Amino acid sequence: MISSGKLSSSGVEDKLGSNDKSSGSMEEDNIEYRVGFCGENLWDSTNACYLSPEFGFLQDDYSAEEFLFSKYQLHEEKYSEFGLLNDARFNVASPPLDKCLEEIAKLGEDEIPSVISGIGESKKENKFPFPLASLELLRNYSGGLRRLKRERRVMEPSNDSTCGEVGDKRLSCVEIMKIAGARFIQSSSLEQANNHPFERSLCGLSNEDTKDVELVELLLACAEKVGCQQFERAGKLLNQCDQLCSTTGNPVQRVVYYFCEALRGRIDKETGRSKTKGLGKEQLFDPDVAMMRLNATHHAFHETIPFSQLSIFAGIQAIVESVEGAKKIHIIDFAIRSGLQWTVLMQALASCHESPLELLKITALGTTQKHVIEETGERLLSFAQTLNIPLSFKIVMVSDMTHLKQELFELDFDEKVICYSYFLFRSMLALPDQLESAMRVMRSLNPCVMVVTEVEANMNSPSFANRFIEALFFYGAYFDCLETFMKRDCRNRMAAESLYFGEGIRNTVAAEGKERKIRNVSIDVWRAFFTRYGLEDVELSPSSLYQVELILKKFSCEDSCTLDVNGNCLIFLWKGTPIQSLSVWKSFQY
Repeated sequence: MISSGKLSSSGVEDKLGSNDKSSGSMEEDNIEYRVGFCGENLWDSTNACYLSPEFGFLQDDYSAEEFLFSKYQLHEEKYSEFGLLNDARFNVASPPLDKCLEEIAKLGEDEIPSVISGIGESKKENKFPFPLASLELLRNYSGGLRRLKRERRVMEPSNDSTCGEVGDKRLSCVEIMKIAGARFIQSSSLEQANNHPFERSLCGLSNEDTKDVELVELLLACAEKVGCQQFERAGKLLNQCDQLCSTTGNPVQRVVYYFCEALRGRIDKETGRSKTKGLGKEQLFDPDVAMMRLNATHHAFHETIPFSQLSIFAGIQAIVESVEGAKKIHIIDFAIRSGLQWTVLMQALASCHESPLELLKITALGTTQKHVIEETGERLLSFAQTLNIPLSFKIVMVSDMTHLKQELFELDFDEKVICYSYFLFRSMLALPDQLESAMRVMRSLNPCVMVVTEVEANMNSPSFANRFIEALFFYGAYFDCLETFMKRDCRNRMAAESLYFGEGIRNTVAAEGKERKIRNVSIDVWRAFFTRYGLEDVELSPSSLYQVELILKKFSCEDSCTLDVNGNCLIFLWKGTPIQSLSVWKSFQY
């Protein structure tokens, strides 16, 4: 196993590169940051070596048997003691294949004005500005309020003038979103005949929670008017939102701020006005390019937010098990980014590989920023030397994925090939020809496994209303997570919200057609797509799941960050909202 203990990298020598500082520029903060890796003086080849979130090799309070990657894998019967999956929901059944394939076929289509589903919906569109399918989606997200009422001791409204009190804790952003969504549905004549636990009253909520619920309701009303192209009325509602939201307030106020900016951007595009200041970021900042560098914000997220470590550590464990006994290993990384995951792999191989490793090859695939990938390769080569790992680093550059060919990769008959994709496939959803090409080549490489991490959300609907609701609850959960782990005035948090998340919200809400580059679909859709190429999802071993257990314990977030299982794929959730998925795939014939 591998350690995920929280350790400081302050003052630690950078052994993954030169003695110069490795910096990444942030358009907003201009932060220069040096990533520290353990020097030789901290490496003890005779003892256990532990990885911190900073990927520095330092010892912590855990035993080697508990945390190091090892050839001695955990037994099934032992894993039952961990209790990780006690509350997990095993969603083995997926949507019908033909339905998923139909959705895949529409991944690159330009937007259409009508919603996907709803018989007779067009007849009711004027009566209910939000399409029926969107209201049903909002209803699904707003579910679970009766359980919420029990947990928070919120009293149902009654004829009595005395209101109930909430528990000691404020409602989370996720809970605020659910209540606001339920009230928004209740306000429509669709729900007049149904009784809702909260009815029309906010009785039982604190003043602060009441204001937040009303703010989210106001935002939903803005989106409704924008969807109906009632831009003047939407603008007036947005002006009201401006007085209640900010970039420095609580999570609800912060996430509403960026959705308001996105709605304004959409109004400006629809009406032909000049671009707003918020939309100006479209050409100034590309999240995918920024994530290729070891910048301060990227590093802070890996260190303080659990999701990155959850997917990397569990995924690397699956790779280690798949290459057990191999003397030549070839990693083909479809989006290498900063390459931190391969420092984890090298440490794991150095710790537990049975026979001497003859060669570890890493081939990085790229379409842009070749110089950044070269810098990543230099750091990895330097790091491999400290572990006596024979590393070969190659770069395959193509103008786009349609030009990708198997012949570009230097394959040896006696090597084990691994394909790795970290948030790559979503970036090609708007370019189905490139996605198809990448998958055909990947399949021809015949990897022993393909490890995939993706955002677990459905933000690719042709319906603006559906996308808005999906994005609101997804980012609402993520902003809630940031509130748990990062201070409100943290520069890295503010940079992430403004640049990474702000751009994601803006592009999802304000853009249409080919301009909408940030798209996400659920694991059910990916499963149907990968199945077309003869791939099946592989069950992760108890050792991989144990990695997840250890990380959740380290972050002390087992109650908020939970695990769901869909088929053989892991879904990481924050307070019930899916955030990202980790899946491992292999050929039917492998």
